[in-house]
Amino acid sequence: MDLFAVMCGLWHSEPKLIFRKVPMTPAQIEFYKRLAHGLALQFGPNCEVVVHDLETEDVDHSIVVIENGHVSGRKLGDGPSHIVFESMHEGATDVHDREPYLTKTTDGKLLKSSTIFIRNDEGKPVGILGINFDITLMKAFERSLDAFTGTGGTGYTEPEPITKNIGDLLEDLLHECEQFVGKPAALMTKDERIRAIGYLDRRGAFLISKSSERACEFFGISKYSFYSYLNEAKAAAGDK
Repeated sequence: MDLFAVMCGLWHSEPKLIFRKVPMTPAQIEFYKRLAHGLALQFGPNCEVVVHDLETEDVDHSIVVIENGHVSGRKLGDGPSHIVFESMHEGATDVHDREPYLTKTTDGKLLKSSTIFIRNDEGKPVGILGINFDITLMKAFERSLDAFTGTGGTGYTEPEPITKNIGDLLEDLLHECEQFVGKPAALMTKDERIRAIGYLDRRGAFLISKSSERACEFFGISKYSFYSYLNEAKAAAGDK
């Protein structure tokens, strides 16, 4: 080993590899133009499709393809967004696609966005396909619908069914009691049947004519068992 060379910094133990950026070729850009155009036609004028070249030497002009640029106000040759700029940093190989998330333009449009990384054979991100759908009017319409159809509660409740006759009402209540217990009547244990019959009683099911006969058939029990279960349910609820 040449000591003088080491001291002067002229000797290196290992050669260093220099990676050169390779911008998109005209053929690649043409493909992404056709892809973006097809997506824009499919989803309409509110859908912006944009392709960024992460390997370009001109960082300020990363957009190489764009359709419906009026959505975000951008055009061909414009610069990168925050996520694009971060992806251009050296060593940013662990970045992941971002599935639909909300973004907002400077003029207040609300967008549903997706970011998909284009990678080379080594897995390095070399481009980005971005899809931005303007949902501003949809969100406003959603709020209007919610104001019109909402009942003022804090959560969603199952709508009450409108029945055509009393028989349908009884069948609806029998179905409800299965949901209340969490299993079909045929699979219920004795204690679960008592809970179900207690639920039906509280809901007024047994005010319906011949409801006890239908309940016996539904639960697969005798009339004696039915009234025994009903009494147990009332006792558990504190009824006299």
